[in-house]
Amino acid sequence: MGKNLEINEKLQKYIDNFSLKLNPIQQEIIDYNNKLGNEKRMQVATSQCHFLHLIVKTSNIQNVLEIGTFTGLSALSIALALPDNGKLIALDNNEETNKVAINFFKKAHQNHKIETITKPALESLEELKNNKFDMIFIDADKMNYKEYYERSLKLMDKGGLIIVDNVLWHGEVADEDILDKYTVNIREFNAHVEEDKRVEQIIVPLGDGMTVCRIL
Repeated sequence: MGKNLEINEKLQKYIDNFSLKLNPIQQEIIDYNNKLGNEKRMQVATSQCHFLHLIVKTSNIQNVLEIGTFTGLSALSIALALPDNGKLIALDNNEETNKVAINFFKKAHQNHKIETITKPALESLEELKNNKFDMIFIDADKMNYKEYYERSLKLMDKGGLIIVDNVLWHGEVADEDILDKYTVNIREFNAHVEEDKRVEQIIVPLGDGMTVCRIL
């Protein structure tokens, strides 16, 4: 049976050298986040940026909802892959980081594709209940993951994709001795999705782990 490689820093640099190159504004966001201290952990990994880009391109996705935007790296990665008439609605509850994200979107000339909504995501999801999306990316407060997932299912038709970040939670989900509320919640969420007959799903070990669900 094949074994997954352990990706160390040297190998990651090699992968980066032979992979899709970041847009200069994507790199600016990463450089900005690196100065934020512990908060930079909220940023998606470069490999996830490339993965989201590829999914949007290959699946002919045009309408996307993002739940949790931070300073805009994942949103910009998605927007850059969308066609010129594509649309991304980005939800976040933090006005300060939302302003930072909007500035980056404008700098990358992608703001015409992106609409930001700054309020609690559950309120926004209620307001968007009559909309339909081709893809939804969930990367927000972990304790509400199940609710975000259930609401997302109602916003999609057959074949739609739900992608959820942080499902491996630093690897702690596999350690049964770790029982803090966040780890337990992610564990329970993963079990909920695995048992859900409305979707077919895989966990992709990129960044902190991403679950990709396809609506049946």
